[in-house]
Amino acid sequence: RKGTLMQIIDYFTCNDQPHWRAAIAENEWRAAKHLARLLEQGNFHDEVGKGTVYLLTEGDKLVSFLTLAERDCVDVHDSPWIGFVHTAPEYRGHRHVGKLIDHACASAREHGAARVYLSTDHVGLYEKYGFTYVEQRMDIYGEMANVLVREV
Repeated sequence: RKGTLMQIIDYFTCNDQPHWRAAIAENEWRAAKHLARLLEQGNFHDEVGKGTVYLLTEGDKLVSFLTLAERDCVDVHDSPWIGFVHTAPEYRGHRHVGKLIDHACASAREHGAARVYLSTDHVGLYEKYGFTYVEQRMDIYGEMANVLVREV
């Protein structure tokens, strides 16, 4: 594993979807398990609209992942949204997810977006990746979420 380069892959165009789906499902995080189920059952686009899952990998190891999609868990009609952001515990603290966020923002810009949104209960985490606070909104689970935006 040492010396293996990290790369960003698009789940929907990669060769080994079952491997990466299993890697997502192995996470302790409830939302990761939900994402893996959506991918397994073919319901990803039904839930979030047009979009994809970006994976930061090191060999066959999943470092980080996120989605870039039309919708997220808050009812805001702006788009696109970065969601399901996760980094494996052993890779945390090195800003690896920043590579994925930058990649997703560049992709959104290439598809005509001027900004990207993110919904989170974290405070101060995504600001270091260029996001700014917009407002608090009730999410689809009945919990308050911070809506953030980043110009792309």
